[in-house]
Amino acid sequence: MIIWLSSYPKNGNTWLRSLISAYYYTNDGFFLDEKQLQNIQQFPVKKYLETFDYNPKKPGDTVRLWVAAQDKINLDKKIKFFKTHNALVKLGSNDFTNKENTLGGVYIVRDPRNVLDSVSRHYQINHVNALKLMQDEKSFTYDFKKKNDYSDYQFISSWQKNYQSWKYNKLIPVKFIRYEDLIKETFIVFKEIVEFIDKITNNRKGFSREKAKNAVQSTSFENLKKIEIEKGFNESIIARKDNKKIPFFHLGPNNHWKNNFEEQFIKELNDIFGKNLEELNY
Repeated sequence: MIIWLSSYPKNGNTWLRSLISAYYYTNDGFFLDEKQLQNIQQFPVKKYLETFDYNPKKPGDTVRLWVAAQDKINLDKKIKFFKTHNALVKLGSNDFTNKENTLGGVYIVRDPRNVLDSVSRHYQINHVNALKLMQDEKSFTYDFKKKNDYSDYQFISSWQKNYQSWKYNKLIPVKFIRYEDLIKETFIVFKEIVEFIDKITNNRKGFSREKAKNAVQSTSFENLKKIEIEKGFNESIIARKDNKKIPFFHLGPNNHWKNNFEEQFIKELNDIFGKNLEELNY
C-alpha cells in the first residue's frame, strides 16, 4: 500500500522526503546523502508504466494507467512511500489513486508568494510567467529533458487546486502541514507526521525520539546545502544561459517574498491569493 508525500512543485517535498527517508530507512535516523531519497520513488514516472501500452508522444495518455500501475506496484503487499506533485483529482473517468492502493498521504503547502520566486528560479522564467503557471488549472509537468516523451506526465493543476484537492479530499486520510510550521517547529511537526504514518500503517513500535532528533538535525537546510556542495544533487538543474548547475538548495527558509518583489507586484499577489492566505493562516 502507498503513502503519498505530495505537494505542488517547490513547496518543500524534498525536505519532507529527506526527513521520512532518514527516519524510516536507517537504523539511527541520520541522513547522509541523496542516495537515501531513492527509497522514496516518484509517481507517475516511466519506470512504472513500461509494461503498459501507451503513446509517449501524447501528453496525458498515461492517465488511464495510473491505477493499474499502482495495482502492479502493490502486488508485493508492502507499505511504501511515493513522492508526487499530482493533484488528487479525476481526469475524465480516471482517478489518480483509490482506496485499494493508498493508505493515506502527507501534504506540504507553502506560502504562494515564496513558492512563486522558487518556481521562477527553478523553471528559469520571470515572475510574471511563474505567476501565470501557478494559476494555470490545466498545468502539467514531465521530464523536460526528454523531447516528445510525456511518460512522466503529472497533472499538477494550479497551486490552489493542487493543495485543495488533497486538503479537502474524501478518499484517503491526509496529514496537511505548512512548510513554515515545519521550519519553525521542525521536531514537533515531524513527530506529528511520524505518529500519523504509524497510525495508518498500524506500526506499534512507538515514536523514536532519538531517531527523529537525528533526522531533524541531519536534514537541516544548512546540512542539505552542504551535502549538495560536497556530493552533488541530481534534482539540481542546468542553466540554459551558461550550462552551469543551478543549486537546488538556494535560500530555503531565508527566501522571503518581501525581499523579492516590488510593492505593486506584492499587492497583486495579495489580491490574487488573498482567500488562500486567509484559509491557510498566512
